[in-house]
Amino acid sequence: MTSPLDATGATNISQILGQTPAKSAATPAKELGQEAFLKLLVAQLKYQDPSNPAESTEFLAQTAQFTQVEKLGQMAQEQQNLVKAQLMLNASGMVGRTITYPGPNGADVTGVVSSATFTGSTPTLRVGDTDVPLSSVKEVHRTT
Repeated sequence: MTSPLDATGATNISQILGQTPAKSAATPAKELGQEAFLKLLVAQLKYQDPSNPAESTEFLAQTAQFTQVEKLGQMAQEQQNLVKAQLMLNASGMVGRTITYPGPNGADVTGVVSSATFTGSTPTLRVGDTDVPLSSVKEVHRTT
């Protein structure tokens, strides 16, 4: 049985993609990027069995699936950005309002929000000298 080799003598996917085994083990890729996908597709075409060639529709389907996955990833990132913007808007709308939140001993505490901070994944509201995560707010009252 013969094993496929490219012009440089590469015998595995890491070598075809231009990665050394030590490098890929030390820093594993989280995703298969577009360039790596195209290299694999070309290698697949290059080393296919001449007596049983793959149909072009298979390659088109693989390319279409890769494009769909890539677009879904972009949509997920955009949706996360939208959710973060919505949380920031909600937190800024709380400034000047009276909120109720659980205190350190579990009892409800009520106070007026003086500011909102947007560092981290959850906006934080400032009530007096206490920072309250937006997710901890139980009740919001309009200040009169």
